[in-house]
Amino acid sequence: MQLGTRWSIGDEPPTRLTESVIAAIREVETEVGERPGWRWTLTWLESRPVVELDDGTTIRMGHDGVVTVGQAD
Repeated sequence: MQLGTRWSIGDEPPTRLTESVIAAIREVETEVGERPGWRWTLTWLESRPVVELDDGTTIRMGHDGVVTVGQAD
C-alpha cells in the first residue's frame, strides 16, 4: 500500500483519480452533507485508488475498473 494524500470534504480531489472515482466521491459528499473537519485519505493498493472518509466510507476501484462504495472492514 502506498499513501497518496488527504484533503477536506468538499475540496477538489486529486486530479490523478479517474472520473468514476471522483463521481463516487461527489455522491458520498452529497449524501453526508457538510461535515466540517472531515477528510478523505487516498492510498494506492496494487496501483488502484482506495479513498476513505473519516467515518469509514470507502471507495475502491476493482481490477475490472468497477468503482464500489462501502464501509471499512
